[in-house]
Formats: sequence, structure tokens, C-alpha cells
Amino acid sequence: MKNSLLCSDKLLSLDTPQVMGILNVTPDSFSDGGQFVGHDHALAQVEQMINDGANIIDIGGESTRPGAKAVSADEELERVIPILESVKNRFDVIISVDTSKASVMKAAIQSGAGIINDVRALQNEQCIAELAKADVPICLMHMQGLPRTMQENPVYEDVVNDIIDFFKQRVSLCERAGINKQRLLIDPGFGFGKTLTQNYQLLAHLKCFESLGLPILVGTSRKSMIGNLLNRPVDERLAGSLSSAIIAAQQGAKIIRVHDVKETVDALNVLNAVNQQL
Repeated sequence: MKNSLLCSDKLLSLDTPQVMGILNVTPDSFSDGGQFVGHDHALAQVEQMINDGANIIDIGGESTRPGAKAVSADEELERVIPILESVKNRFDVIISVDTSKASVMKAAIQSGAGIINDVRALQNEQCIAELAKADVPICLMHMQGLPRTMQENPVYEDVVNDIIDFFKQRVSLCERAGINKQRLLIDPGFGFGKTLTQNYQLLAHLKCFESLGLPILVGTSRKSMIGNLLNRPVDERLAGSLSSAIIAAQQGAKIIRVHDVKETVDALNVLNAVNQQL
């Protein structure tokens, strides 16, 4: 497995877990919907996350929370591209764009995105073909079903092995289309078509995904798997989110996608200090 990723014009080291800060420029995301839709507010949040230690900013223009409605490509482009260009011009940071649309992927890469983060794992029309023309890293996430219905009745024979098999198939399709495996990352998709028990099975056995030979990205921050376990509302899930981030890092995750950057960076720095003594 590579210990670094070339993200457009920047090299990302994976020797220790890296923090990806979440920037939702949507009115309806589950945790911070509407909070960073305004351009100035979004840039201020990006600056804060970078100062707090984020090495990657993940910009999303379409909510993927359970029950979320789809948005058009034009609307998503209007939300994402202006802020992406402003972040690129103002800050020295790797920018990831969270999208499942080929047209948004193309525009994002042309505007300087260093990573494409797709909750649909390039299953939508033209996504594989479009990214075969590019050279940026791609995160393939697993989701059973679609956001509007994914939590109604998720069923697996074996959640860990089923998702590993899914990734094997997606990686094979990418390679056949001309996408080098070295460009790929994987995200098991916590909360995307999984029950509470299945989410914790994935977290407990995250190390099994190392068999794929690809960097693992994990996003558990503030999700219902934290809230439902602890009976905490979204704004009281920090302790649970930090715990899950540290467990993920111990289980081999290389990128941790979070809302609470400063606290996560602190927690990972403690873990790194311990690991250096082993």
C-alpha cells in the first residue's frame, strides 16, 4: 500500500492518519445544514479547520443524509465550484469534492480539486469514464440503496465480507476502464445502509479492509451510530465521535473525515505519540 497520495499538485502523506474537515454547502445536511451556505461563512470555516489541523477540506453540495432529496447537477455546480475556486485561491490545502455526478467531478477537477469522494463509488452514469481521463485520487464509498431509502431495511449475509466483495468488483471495473488502482481509496460507508449493529461490526473489523491494499477513509463524525448508541442529539456527539475516530485509526484508517477538526487532531496526536513508543 502506498504511504502517500498525489492530490493534484500536493502530496499527502499517509504515514499517520490525516484529518479531512467537512464543509457542507447545503441547506439540509444532518449536522450543519445551512450553516456554511454563505460564501464568507464557508471561507471562514475553511480557515478555522485548516488552523485546527485539517490537511484536506471535503466540500459537499448535495446532502446524503437518510431521506435526503436529490439535487440537479446545475444546482450542485452552483453550490460547489465558486467556493472550491475561492478555497483554492486563498488557502494551501488539499480540496476534496464529495459528489456522485460526472459533470460535477469534471468541473471540480478543472477547478483544482485534489480528491473526488463519491458515496456511489462511481456507479452513476459516465463517472468511471470521466475519471479515467483524470489523475486525481478517488474515494469509493459503499452505500446500500440510495439516501432516500437506505435505512429502511439494510440486509447483508456478512456485512464485512459483503462490502469487501463490493470493493473488489468496483476496483476491478475501475482498472478495466483505465483507472490505476494506486489512485483509489475506500470508505466502508458508516451509516449508509447499515443498522446500528452493522456499523459497529464494521468498526470492530475495519482492519479486514486492509486486505484490499488501499488506503481506508472513515467518516463516523456525529452520525446516528453515535447518537443512537449514546442517546445523544447531534450537538452532543463529540465524545462518541472522537472515540470512533481513534478506534478507526487503530484499525488502520488513514483519513478521518470529521466536523470537529481541532478535537480530532488533538486525539490523534495523543495516539501518534503512543504509537511512536511501541
